[in-house]
Amino acid sequence: MKASELRSKSEADLSKELNELLKAQFSLRMQLATQQLTKTSEIQNVRRDIARVRTLIGEKAKTA
Repeated sequence: MKASELRSKSEADLSKELNELLKAQFSLRMQLATQQLTKTSEIQNVRRDIARVRTLIGEKAKTA
């Protein structure tokens, strides 16, 4: 997910996206614990996306 795509979303959409990413992260962690995860790099990608979304939420809160 690119930051440019996220910048066009509203704060409500960003928080919804954040919740979805956190659920995905939890699911990936459970798959890793039960040794069902084949692509371990997905965890890192989701973590980066979470950081992007949180950064943009913070930026929008500062400007508002």
